[in-house]
Parts: sequence; structure tokens; C-alpha cells
Amino acid sequence: MENIQHKHVEVRGLKLHVAEIGSGPKAVVFLHGFPEIWYTWRHQLVSVASKGYRAIAIDFRGYGLSEQPAEPENETFIELVHDVVALLDSLAIDKAFLVGKDFGALPAYLVAALHPERVSGVITLGIPFIQPGPSAVQNHLLPEGFYISRWQEPVGRAEADFSRFDVKTVIRNIYILFSRSEIPIAAADQEIMDLFDPATPLPPWFSEEDLSVYASLYEKSGFRYPLRVPYRTLAVDCGLTDPKVSAPSLLIVGEKDYVLKFPGIEDYIRTGAVKHFVPDLEIRYMAEGNHFVHEQFPEQVNQLIISFLDKHGI
Repeated sequence: MENIQHKHVEVRGLKLHVAEIGSGPKAVVFLHGFPEIWYTWRHQLVSVASKGYRAIAIDFRGYGLSEQPAEPENETFIELVHDVVALLDSLAIDKAFLVGKDFGALPAYLVAALHPERVSGVITLGIPFIQPGPSAVQNHLLPEGFYISRWQEPVGRAEADFSRFDVKTVIRNIYILFSRSEIPIAAADQEIMDLFDPATPLPPWFSEEDLSVYASLYEKSGFRYPLRVPYRTLAVDCGLTDPKVSAPSLLIVGEKDYVLKFPGIEDYIRTGAVKHFVPDLEIRYMAEGNHFVHEQFPEQVNQLIISFLDKHGI
């Protein structure tokens, strides 16, 4: 960890925070989800770099140590796609592997679909190819208290829910909720933060020190942009018609990840329907893996990632 270098890179008018280690000729760019940040890839950065790769993790615009756009409410996923491509340009990287977790999977796949010449391969954790748009997540098939539905509501409800607690408590609550195998759904008289039991300890693979790092970064950025991207922009169509990802791809699925219980997701993966969009896709299942499988079982995930990189980095 102490060898990871940090800097800010000018990308499309904003300074994005970049964490980097390794100096190999082949680059691997890691894209976080929520409530994560560059630090979520701490195990993977060091491991991938030790095998001769240039490992890079960013804070997306509006997150952590990266700058906020002037008008977050006008942003959509396509901004993240443009940022990744511009970041590669700024770092003089012609082609890279992209690794996405949670909503970070969406720009990873979209960059590969729109700019195939820039992508050597795609690895995603927990999230298969999903295109932003009205059918990205079928909220109508879940109860009203589904956490994504609540966080997609116009500005106010989620903000009020979060504001009852300090940032560290909000991150703790979400991390514990998302570590379970059940979809977070509140009752009509509850908010999402009310689902958390204060007596519940952190998972054994996520320390108080880890939580403090996450909290310190979200204290800098707040939750304004994260509530916009991914949640309030998830249903905004990016305008792509039947996109295809031609790059070799790997999907790592924790079988105890609550996302598998989203309507249609497990069938979409297990039947191979996802390969309509990502034909060259390998799927690996981890029986005990949850939504944070890369932190929960870092050695196993690192090995899967490195094997894929070595196979396709020739």
C-alpha cells in the first residue's frame, strides 16, 4: 500500500484523483462502485502490479478526492465513459484492461462497446452487461421500499435519510447492508438507514481502519454526485442500439451477492443471455462471495484477474 502513488490528472476540465502502482507496459484501470472509492481496489492494485502490470484506480468525478462537476444534476453515465477514455489519453495509454465493480461495470462495458480499439479486455464483479435506460433495473417488480427506488426519488428523501448520521455511520450502514444476501428493502414507515442494526459488527474482512479511509474520502465529496450517478441517472438511456462488447471479458459472480436477486438478473447470467451483448464472456462463480467479493476473498479474486490478464495480455 505504501508504494501506491497518488496524483491528480486533468480530465475534461476536472482534476481526477488517480492511485497508481507498477510500471509494466500493460495497463489495468480499476473502476469503483458505491459506496466505494479507489481504496476498494487496495488488494488488487498491489497484486496486479506485482505481476508486471501498471495498475491504476481512480475516484470517479464527484467522488472522493476528484473534483465535482459544476452541475451534477445534469450528469449521466456517459460522462464517466468519456472520462475513462480521456484519462487513457492523459496517461498516454493506448489500450487498457478495464475492471469494474458494482456501477463501475457499466462504464467499463460501455467504453469497450464504443471504443473497442482502446480496450484489451473487461472484467466485472457482480454486475453483468447492463445498459443504462428504463429497463436497466426493473424497480416496478420490487416493493416500493427497494433501496434503488428510494435513492432515485427527487432530491430530498435520501439526503434527509443520510443527514441523520455522520458520513462514517452512513458508509458503515450501507457496507453492512450490501454485504448481506438479501436485497435492502425498507417498509413503508422506514427509511433505508433504518434497516441497519447498530449492534451488527463490520464484516471480518473490512476493518475499522478501512471504514475510516472510506469515510474520510466521502467526507470530502459528500453524497450529492453518488446519488445522481449511478442512482438518479440509471434510467437515462445512453442512446446505444444493440451494443456489443467484442473484447474478451470475465464476470466474477458471488453467489451470495444480493444483486443476483434483482428481477431477471440470475437468469440473464446463468442462461448465457448476457452473451448476446458480450459474446466472448467467461463467467466464474464464487459460492460464498457477496457484493464485495474482491475485498472478502482478495486472494481468489486476484488470481482470477491475473489469470485473465495473462491469458489476454499477449
